[in-house]
Amino acid sequence: MRLLLNHNEHVTALLSECVISASLLLLTQTVEHGFPNQPSALAYDPKLQLMAIGTKSGAIKIYGAPGVEMTGLHKDTAAVTQIHFLYGQGRMLSLLDDNTIHLWEIVQRENRSHLVELHSFNLPGRPGIESTRFSESSEYAELKLAICNVIPLFSVPEEYKCGKSLGPVESLQEHPQDSDKILIGYSRGLVVLWDLNSRHVVNLFLGKQQLESLVWERSGNSFVSSHSDGGYMVWAVSSSNPCTHDPISSTIPYGPFPCKAVNKILWRTTQSGAPLVLFSGGMPRASYGDRHCLTILQDSSHVTLDFTSRVIDFFTIHCTDKEKEFDDPSALVVLLEEELVVIDLQMAGWPTVPAPYLAPLHSSAITCSCHISNVPPKLWERVISNWPICGGKNLAPDPKQKELLLTGHEDGTVRFWDASGVSLKPLYKLSTASIFQTDCDHNDSLMQAGEEEWPPFRKVGCFDPYSDDPRLGIQKISVCKYSGKLVVAGTAGQVIVMVLSDEKSDHMIDVATVDLLQDREGFTWKGHDRLPPKSGSVVFAPGFQPVVLVQCMPPAAVTAVTLHAEWNLIAFGTSHGFGLFDYHRRNPVLARCTLHPNDSLAMEGPLSRVKSLKKSLRQSFRRIRKSRVSGKKRAVVYSPTSKEANAQLAEHDAEVTPVQRRIEPRSADDSLSGVVRCLCFADTFLRDGTHHGPTMWAGTNSGSVYAYALDVPSQEKFSEQSVEALLGKEIQLMHRAPVVSIAVLDGRGNPLPEPYEVSRDLAKAPDMQGSHSVLITSEEQFKVFMLPKVSAKTKFKLTAHEGCRVRKVALSNFTSVSSEEYSENALVCLTNLGDIHVFSVPALRPQVRYDCIRKEDISGIASCVFTKTGQGFYLISPSEYERFSLSARVITEPLCRVDVERPHDLSEMCVGVKFICLLHCFEKFSKSDGSRDVPSQSQGLKLGLIKSFFFFY
Repeated sequence: MRLLLNHNEHVTALLSECVISASLLLLTQTVEHGFPNQPSALAYDPKLQLMAIGTKSGAIKIYGAPGVEMTGLHKDTAAVTQIHFLYGQGRMLSLLDDNTIHLWEIVQRENRSHLVELHSFNLPGRPGIESTRFSESSEYAELKLAICNVIPLFSVPEEYKCGKSLGPVESLQEHPQDSDKILIGYSRGLVVLWDLNSRHVVNLFLGKQQLESLVWERSGNSFVSSHSDGGYMVWAVSSSNPCTHDPISSTIPYGPFPCKAVNKILWRTTQSGAPLVLFSGGMPRASYGDRHCLTILQDSSHVTLDFTSRVIDFFTIHCTDKEKEFDDPSALVVLLEEELVVIDLQMAGWPTVPAPYLAPLHSSAITCSCHISNVPPKLWERVISNWPICGGKNLAPDPKQKELLLTGHEDGTVRFWDASGVSLKPLYKLSTASIFQTDCDHNDSLMQAGEEEWPPFRKVGCFDPYSDDPRLGIQKISVCKYSGKLVVAGTAGQVIVMVLSDEKSDHMIDVATVDLLQDREGFTWKGHDRLPPKSGSVVFAPGFQPVVLVQCMPPAAVTAVTLHAEWNLIAFGTSHGFGLFDYHRRNPVLARCTLHPNDSLAMEGPLSRVKSLKKSLRQSFRRIRKSRVSGKKRAVVYSPTSKEANAQLAEHDAEVTPVQRRIEPRSADDSLSGVVRCLCFADTFLRDGTHHGPTMWAGTNSGSVYAYALDVPSQEKFSEQSVEALLGKEIQLMHRAPVVSIAVLDGRGNPLPEPYEVSRDLAKAPDMQGSHSVLITSEEQFKVFMLPKVSAKTKFKLTAHEGCRVRKVALSNFTSVSSEEYSENALVCLTNLGDIHVFSVPALRPQVRYDCIRKEDISGIASCVFTKTGQGFYLISPSEYERFSLSARVITEPLCRVDVERPHDLSEMCVGVKFICLLHCFEKFSKSDGSRDVPSQSQGLKLGLIKSFFFFY
């Protein structure tokens, strides 16, 4: 009777675990961090202070104050060519390159704002669809006929007479003081001021250069035209002179040599008297025709902003109140192909404004990332402020804890991002290039010399895809958030220990070399050389400052690194072996070579590995053939040992337990078998079951695990005694699958706390009474071994024959939605198929499986990083992270509200929509190569179609 009772309690506990998991786990794609990939359109609503960006993939993103973000997706993945806000209404129009126009609206749901598409319409001329004529299109025909009939009444040259010689309409601009008048600019240079009410020509302006763009001066007494010769002209608008042959002034800022076209120009009035002129393009064709520039002119001040990517569009934030006399612009916002740049127009010198969001994560290619939860305040000294786009209200509560995302880059920099909320804010950047002798200093001197020449270039923005030396690339990062210590490891075997300092420092860096080959014969390194460190002292700004440089030899890329600041130890590994270093005494503690006798490929470096393609393909096909002839596989369900318990849980297991198949053993001579994949420190039982102490664990590509017992002196004797390491255990996984992760669990099956957490009363002490265990994750299975005997306790095998491999794992803590006091630890696993599995620990019982990342998105899977609270990040483009949450409680998503006052009379909105469509239905369609399509006759029908659609709405 007692045995049956215990059995029923066991079943009830297992069933309750499954029920509780429902309140713990929920996959949510929460927010996208970073800069939109391939932006194509820009708009701004000065009343609501909201900015919109459209992309080539059909996405529209609205940004306001930090935390105010909304995203809309068109059904088709067509490029967004234009976006226009309906002033102050919280509505906007988007035009796509598939000839469709869409109406969007910001709506309120559950006290928060969302961007919703209300209507869409196919315009004439869409490929594969015949044009349809509407009666309303006659208004455009009237407009065209009236202009053609009026022009001959003026004394104009023959080439300005109507016909194809005028070219397409390049620009239309509404009069700033009289909305019934518009400027119509033709490619040939003719500009017409047209009255919409009386339907007649008010003025003609006879430009002699090909027209690119038009902009009104605030009062409406003059306007500015920009041209293909790199110049711009100022024209006076006078009722006494209906036909103007010459402008007030004509300027080619970068002449007299041939210049490229001025694509867009803005003219802003100021209280100081001198207007502020801003234009893109216009560079001398021969010398700087390949530059991406935007010029700011005011009186004697002249700056040529030099960007590293193409200018998509730009606008100024200025006074739009018609009762005010001046524009008085406060900021310039420039959307580039790879970043957003904001210029402060009120401060002397026009400096840039640091952005609290939309920072280009890919300013240099991201090579690795690292997430830190619950960060102490010391890392948050640099605060972002003075952001001019501040529409909407952020309703999200202040985060309970600070989160930090670190990204390592190809140029040797590490960037710190505030990942606590919706906006991924840049906090701090450190560079490791200053430690080494590279070409950086030479390039900087050349750049400074060039800035003194004409034009007055100023490098602006941080997007720089080119690295001075690929060996600088950051491969691994490890941080101790409590002691302020950081370890970064690079492509050329460099491991740098840094310490956070509040003061500027000028000091020499200690350099130590660790030979991982240990004089093994028969191996010769054929890859790149090490990075030579600078001799003498180096000046370092406040922040993380390097104190020790450990150079691995051979100088292969570092594949794993870990830090234990309480023991003053770092461990690192490459494709040749692993090492242990005491950075307090500057002494190497251990170096072990993991190379197999056939691992000659590891000595060739990454650029030589193309030679192994045929060999890898042969081995892959051999494994496939073996799997096909291995017979029908039997499904194995991992369950309790009792048959009765298994019967009661059969239905649940059928849903959540994947089929386990036989794992094919790998050959011992597979190439790169010596690569060190993971390292960890742990205070656990290795020598015997009664004495615990410091240990270090290392896992390799060949399924080997090395466990070392460490003799670490007490804090008082760090300077007197050396750390010693003794090999305690060596494990060889039967199938030789690469070891992805190693984690030690305490007597209750919980992960061990981080260094300093227990000594500073920041976490509970681990259970040292019960038996510890080690969880070893390979690419093909999870296995728990009891310590210190290293006897197998439980395991779970993933599918091998369908190509399922473990790519990323983490131990996360999930808190219940219903009770903050209840939480469970779980093992989170991402496979090469893009799906995420969650397992209980230490029982390794499957909980849920989610499809998260497309299996074709190899870079997204490789870039994924999990957090300790059940969230994750992965790259969806070179410049954007997708954030997701597996926790039903911890979800970081936009919670914002935009308050708008919409017109009660629907006709008011329709008039605004109609006029915006009139202004832009004939504009040029710019191609990526800068050429233009001449509008077809069917495009002349757009106005009537759009009007009929929106009037119907």
